[in-house]
Amino acid sequence: MDKLILWHWQQRRMALLFLNFPDGELKFIPMDVIDCPKHGSIIYHPSILPRHRGASAINWTLIQGDKKAGFTIFWADDGLDTGPILLQRECDVGQNDTVDDLYNRFLFPEGVKAMVEAVHLIADGKAPRIPQPKEGATYEGIQKKENAEISWDQPAAALHNWIRGHDKVPGAWATIDDQVVTFYGSSLLDASVPAGQELAIRGASRPGLVTKSGLVIFGNDGKMVLVRNLQFQDGKMIPASKYFSADETTTLELTEEEKKMAEDIKAIWKGILSNVPVIEDSTDFFKSGASSMHVVRMLEEIKQKYSGLQLQNEDVYMATKFADFIQMAVRKLRGENGEEELVIDYVSKNVNNMTVNMPYQCFINGQFVNADDGKTYDTINPTDGSVIASVSSASLADVDRAVAAAKEAFENGEWGRMNARERGRLMYKLADLMEEHQEELATIESIDSGAVYTLALKTHIGMSVQTFRYFAGWCDKIQGATIPINQARPNHNLTFTKKEPIGVCAIVIPWNYPLMMLAWKSAACLAAGNTLVLKTAQVTPLTALKFAELSAKAGFPKGVINILPGSGGLVGQHLSKHPDVRKVGFTGSTPTGKEIMKSAATNLKKVSLELGGKSPLIIFNDCELDKAVKMGMGAVYFNKGENCIAAGRLFVEESIHDEFVRKVVEEIKKMKIGDPLDRSTDHGPQNHKAHLEKLLKYCETGVKEGATLVYGGRQVRRPGYFMEPTVFTDVEDHMYIAQEESFGPVMVISKFKNGDIDGVLQRANTTEYGLASGVFTKDISKALYISEKLEAGTVFINTYNKTDVAAPFGGFKQSGFGKDLGEEALHEYLRTKAVTVEY
Repeated sequence: MDKLILWHWQQRRMALLFLNFPDGELKFIPMDVIDCPKHGSIIYHPSILPRHRGASAINWTLIQGDKKAGFTIFWADDGLDTGPILLQRECDVGQNDTVDDLYNRFLFPEGVKAMVEAVHLIADGKAPRIPQPKEGATYEGIQKKENAEISWDQPAAALHNWIRGHDKVPGAWATIDDQVVTFYGSSLLDASVPAGQELAIRGASRPGLVTKSGLVIFGNDGKMVLVRNLQFQDGKMIPASKYFSADETTTLELTEEEKKMAEDIKAIWKGILSNVPVIEDSTDFFKSGASSMHVVRMLEEIKQKYSGLQLQNEDVYMATKFADFIQMAVRKLRGENGEEELVIDYVSKNVNNMTVNMPYQCFINGQFVNADDGKTYDTINPTDGSVIASVSSASLADVDRAVAAAKEAFENGEWGRMNARERGRLMYKLADLMEEHQEELATIESIDSGAVYTLALKTHIGMSVQTFRYFAGWCDKIQGATIPINQARPNHNLTFTKKEPIGVCAIVIPWNYPLMMLAWKSAACLAAGNTLVLKTAQVTPLTALKFAELSAKAGFPKGVINILPGSGGLVGQHLSKHPDVRKVGFTGSTPTGKEIMKSAATNLKKVSLELGGKSPLIIFNDCELDKAVKMGMGAVYFNKGENCIAAGRLFVEESIHDEFVRKVVEEIKKMKIGDPLDRSTDHGPQNHKAHLEKLLKYCETGVKEGATLVYGGRQVRRPGYFMEPTVFTDVEDHMYIAQEESFGPVMVISKFKNGDIDGVLQRANTTEYGLASGVFTKDISKALYISEKLEAGTVFINTYNKTDVAAPFGGFKQSGFGKDLGEEALHEYLRTKAVTVEY
């Protein structure tokens, strides 16, 4: 077997012995540290050689602002990182990536894979030896603290690169109030200068600003960097936002149980700090000789004794003295842990007789943050075409961070240990907050999506609140079953099933009901105990981001809910194929649903899809005609026709056809088209400009194919994206508008012969879609026969659009599979485990 050496990165060198057995099995075993790899060994180095040779390669990748990072596996020689190259891999560097980000996302997982590949290449005699080029070669030695002082006469990007390149070791620093202060957690800040208290920094031409988000510092180009945490010379670390109030915390009086916990933690400290005779309140963990490895050990020992106390590495750096550490731990245990205050930068508008405050950043791991690469896009008010806000456009790095946060919350966080009733309590609290803010949410929904305010209040928001309350009630009613099985005597067996959450779920929603579609999927997902990453529709992100704010205020733990605005082709696609996502719930077009299925196949994710429709509505001559006209119009024009179950085609019995059309046109002429915030408006603007243009072309196609345009078909002459309610008749089965969904206010009417029930059924079912359908008749036997034969997931009889949170909703054929709402929706977000016990 071949023996190969892996020489790992950072200040210490770690070695692994790779054993490549003849049967192809590969094992790797930790070895003692090797200072001088021998010829024939291979070495892993965290840079794309020949650039950044030396021990601080990855740090300098960030310090120098490289757009690409990566690693090299090369053959050992007598030089320093100069041996022939065996293979290289590279990745993009995000605008706010740290060393830890690059290591966790790429350098470690891909590095292990690459070492395995290298071993096999060597074993097969195919491993190359490519001489390193001399051009571009650089050498960076170990960066020391004294050399990490920040030089202030630089652009903001250079300051940011310097800080993140030294985070966490050795730490970029500056002098503030005559002491060395180390900066951690920097990001570029692309916004107006925030309000804050000035802080003089030695060498900086402009004072920093201590804001609610952190310390804002300025480059010589006037641009800004936000620093999250600061560490003082005594080792104490604080949120930068607390610089002027770091010593204002009141000391807690401990209960007897808390005093016992303090003694247990003191014993753990004593076991680690064996050189310290007595652990006192003033004992500093790091000044007493502890290192980062001891942090991990200490937290794991505490976790073993107190599983309800969840501490992070950063908590230790924030409270390095024993007394401070105990105070912090007790606050966390009590649920009053002084967690970093939720910082929200709003876009505020005075509209609809109120001030609406709208978050506009990505919501990841309980915090609103800019996109990793700083990119934004404008979300538009369809009523007048004006810009509402510039919204963060999530990147691939943001997806990775959000998924990692959701995975951590599910596997190790408070959410995964929470009992079902407590989960339900949080969901009830969130529903209450949504109801409390319903007018603000409805206003945001109206200006962002064009929904008529009264409809937004009742349906978009009202049904969202109902959905969360309904599924909150299910949280403690999810249960398995006991199953009798054959016994092998004299043994006895018990078999039972458990319903378990799946894990991290990706939810991708459309733009027609932004908050309601979020609620339909998210409520079931959360009730089942999962965590989620939700991608908003690119054109309607604002109510989802407001929902994120309310979820944090309701007390949902960090990482449980993550909201990403941005491109479906980028964010949605990456979520669909992400290896740590175990379920995808999608509502949208059929072509996109097919692409999601392909992507989800990478790790066989569970998938549920609610896709396109061309829902038939059959109106018989024995119906209540005025009711059928009213309901038929609602079936088409509800929510401006931007409705997944909209009646895409009406079949009207011949004897009442002309009267039905006449009455519909009369009613359309009474409809008020206008500002969706006007309470008397019936019909608002289409959701966005591209959709309006698509609808106009749809109508042009109908006319060209020979259908009769009875009414509408044009854009309304006023600012914004308004379209006239439209009616087509004489629509034949082969026509484009008879087969394809408009997703707009277009009524498509076809006649059928009197009494031809089976004929109209055949025509209604001649579609690849099967989302919804409807029938109007006084003959209940006929109605039930029709409902049995229609190939659709929902059938309405003498009504339409009557959905309820307790009734399952979903389609057949190319309208997708899986259910939203009702008990069935829970099963989309659960897995069944069978357990057999012999006794």
